[in-house]
Amino acid sequence: MKPNRIPIALHQAVMSCLREKLRQAGDYFNTTFPEPQLNYQLRGTSAGTAWPDKWEIRLNPVLLLANRDDFIDEVIPHELAHLLVFHRFGRVAPHGREWRWMMANVLHTEPRRTHGFDLATVRVNTYRYQCACQRHELTVRRHNRIVRGESLYRCRQCGDVLRFAGDEDAENVIE
Repeated sequence: MKPNRIPIALHQAVMSCLREKLRQAGDYFNTTFPEPQLNYQLRGTSAGTAWPDKWEIRLNPVLLLANRDDFIDEVIPHELAHLLVFHRFGRVAPHGREWRWMMANVLHTEPRRTHGFDLATVRVNTYRYQCACQRHELTVRRHNRIVRGESLYRCRQCGDVLRFAGDEDAENVIE
């Protein structure tokens, strides 16, 4: 797979936001935090992930390129908050009260758990599933877990177990 190149100006904008949020946290806690390592190799539908043990933030280059300013304003503070929460509180719930507090009070950013970016460019194969109230699109990974009998998924609204509804565009091949 060919890696997506991040233009230098976009990388600088990411770093500018990261440094500003680190400064805010440093001012709040009266300390300095090291810059996390940035990695632009995250794939799939996640915009970013934080790796506290490595003090690293992994970003999805496709979503970054497609959503520049919104991505920087939302994802960078979100992932940095995970690192800071780990540093301050240790292992806690990923989007629990400590994370929400860090986002709102320290980084002055709305604590949103998920992004609203268009995923058409990153979602390649999906499989149609149905519950009692709506249709769901599951990733290849989740579909394969169901096929192998390793998992079953429920709708967050109605609680019904998701049932395969078929998809003529997708191949039923376990990768």
